[in-house]
Amino acid sequence: MQISLLIAAVAAVAAEPPWYQKTWYPYLFDCSDSADWRDQYDSACSAHSANECDVETRSACPQTCGLCTPSSPKMVIATPPIMAAAVAFLFIAYLYVRIDAFPTGAEVGLARVDELSLKIKSGARQFLETEYAYLAVFVVGLALTLFFLFYLTEDENAYTIALSVSLSFVTGATLSASAGWWGMMVATDGNAKTTAACAGDRANGVPGSLNAGLNVAFSTGAVMGFAVVGLGLAGVSTAYVVLCSIYGDDDQALVMQCLAGFGFGASSIALFARVAGGIYTKAADVGADLVGKVEAGIDEDDPHNPAVIADNVGDNVGDVAGMGSDLFGSFGEASCAALLVGASSPMIVAAGWGALMFPLALSGVGILVCMATSFVATDLMPVRDEKGIESALKMQLLVSTLLMTPCVYALAVTLLPAATCGMCVGGFVVGGVCSSPLKAFFCVGFGLWGGCVIGFVTEYYTSFSYTPVQEVANACRTGAATNIIYGLALGYKSAIVPVFLLSLIVYGAHTLAGFYGIALAALGMLSTLATCLAIDVYGPVCDNAGGIAEMCELHPSVREKTDALDAAGNTTAAIGKGFAIGSACLVGLALFGAFVTRLSAEGGITTVDLLDPITFAGLLVGAMLPYWFSAMTMKSVGMAANAMVLEIKRQFDANPNLLIPNHPDRPDYDRCIKISTDASLREMIAPGALVMFAPIVAGVVFGTKSVTGLLAGGIASGVQMAVSASNTGGAWDNAKKYIGKGGLNDLIARVEPDVVNELGDVKQKKSQIYKAAVTGDTVGDPLKDTSGPALNILMKLMAII
Repeated sequence: MQISLLIAAVAAVAAEPPWYQKTWYPYLFDCSDSADWRDQYDSACSAHSANECDVETRSACPQTCGLCTPSSPKMVIATPPIMAAAVAFLFIAYLYVRIDAFPTGAEVGLARVDELSLKIKSGARQFLETEYAYLAVFVVGLALTLFFLFYLTEDENAYTIALSVSLSFVTGATLSASAGWWGMMVATDGNAKTTAACAGDRANGVPGSLNAGLNVAFSTGAVMGFAVVGLGLAGVSTAYVVLCSIYGDDDQALVMQCLAGFGFGASSIALFARVAGGIYTKAADVGADLVGKVEAGIDEDDPHNPAVIADNVGDNVGDVAGMGSDLFGSFGEASCAALLVGASSPMIVAAGWGALMFPLALSGVGILVCMATSFVATDLMPVRDEKGIESALKMQLLVSTLLMTPCVYALAVTLLPAATCGMCVGGFVVGGVCSSPLKAFFCVGFGLWGGCVIGFVTEYYTSFSYTPVQEVANACRTGAATNIIYGLALGYKSAIVPVFLLSLIVYGAHTLAGFYGIALAALGMLSTLATCLAIDVYGPVCDNAGGIAEMCELHPSVREKTDALDAAGNTTAAIGKGFAIGSACLVGLALFGAFVTRLSAEGGITTVDLLDPITFAGLLVGAMLPYWFSAMTMKSVGMAANAMVLEIKRQFDANPNLLIPNHPDRPDYDRCIKISTDASLREMIAPGALVMFAPIVAGVVFGTKSVTGLLAGGIASGVQMAVSASNTGGAWDNAKKYIGKGGLNDLIARVEPDVVNELGDVKQKKSQIYKAAVTGDTVGDPLKDTSGPALNILMKLMAII
């Protein structure tokens, strides 16, 4: 039912409402019964060259006069978004100072903590350097291809356009890769300091604390969040200004065509970063779980586990670098889509650069709001116990959303035009829809609050504080099979509310402002991106901190603190995935709308007719692509994990001392790192090629109608697969943690008395119930960290191509 609803919504918003097709435009600026509006516009604009119309024209039609009034210089209006990006970078500098104030492992007498952190950082750098070397060849090759494709057109400015598109593509790709690299570097520094903060300085009587650990981990995540938004806002704003300087303010369609290259470059890198990072981290994680926990009976973070370093490296290259590139791409594409559709409105263009730059102004104000909100978790709500961790992080999301709401209203009424004459008095026409500043505010609000609700629904289905995950954990009593059945059912069910909510957002935003409203809703969902990404990256930082504590064999109380931080991090990571999926759906639809708008402007199709055979055939193929893509990525994880399992077993067989607790022998970590690196780089190519070539082949062979069906099907199917996969995996992960924390101790003691020691303590991790949970978690790993998140980019990248 949900897929039919979303398909219907996609098809409905792609069709132009019949009530304005023949009657709307002739009366937009007609302020008298006798004059044609175009004659009015031309005479008004030719009547003056200064910043004011003549008195007669102004009294006849103030809005016509406003249309031809020269707008503010582009750099004056573009400066606030660029300044907001600069403020983001200054705040990052402050965060670095804040992080540096916390002690390193060596400063608290735990030099081994820093050594392991350095090894993890070295492995992550090695992987990204190798990956980026491959991607550099891809970027250069595709940039040259784009250059020649545009250069061979018959346009008189073909060379300039080809160069602009190619350089825009390279810029987006470079900044996307930079966002991922930046996040990885700071995350691999923050993990050791989080461990040290939780351990404290025992020699000097300074105890470790949850609050100190949370401060380090959250500040580390905030660096990533503000880096992504700062780079994205600076990149899009600067590219827009430069392109307008080259082509002039009047040719916005050409400017937007060139600017689309920025989003294409950003998402291209994001796709490969997500897929390769997901394969890397899950190959190591699955291997460490299957051999370590299930067969050898040792923890995945035990220093004797050969895959332990690769597992921790994977958290950084997949959950940090991959997520950063993914959301950078969403931000860039949503901005490009909103600018493109906005520039198609003569009234927005005529209102000046303030109205055109409204989408970027939203993101600029969002930076300031997220800056203010960041002090809630670190200063205003100090954490005193485990329950306070999750509350502090969720409060970040809620406060940022509340603060952003009035700011959006102020921006809308200040920057967007309100006609004083014609049939759209008090508003503006965009895409044939009579909108207004207030309606635009509601569109942004739909996305802003819709993202918040999707995040909390995701939390409900993935946190072990609530019934759904507890039911999955209880299902482990009868083995891994029932655990998997319950988990799959939970994932399918968890898609219901987000899909209904996205359908309502799409319908409401399109009704109020057409495709411009959908693009604004996507930007609204991303307006608090800095906060959302901060609490998302917080999770893998805490996960790494716990792994380091285990590998260093620190006091159990340290691991208890890092586990408490990590448990909240799993929930916030799931919330972050919900945001990413929801925004990807809206961004993909906005880009889809831009595609249909472009076809309509060039005399092509103006509606998407699902009864047309070629369109419906494309719809079926598009709905199948997420399954094909997921099959490829999951098989890749399975193949890499198989090689990892064999290598771990080989090392255990070659050195039985690795199975002896506290033995000084250590495994060959580098061999496992190499397996993950080689597999991820090799296996990322085929899924990426599928996403990129599918719309091209459909368009060249079957025409634009098949492409519209392909995109509609891909979005409608992809969003539900992504939600289901991510939440299923998250639920299995937290069901395992729920059992490990003692949630089923009474049950385990009753049905497996042999795992209860002489003191009455239940050794949960020795029980068959826990092992069943580990199996479920292992199956869910590629769902929640590889296939599910990568589907976000499938929805966006196919549309922008």
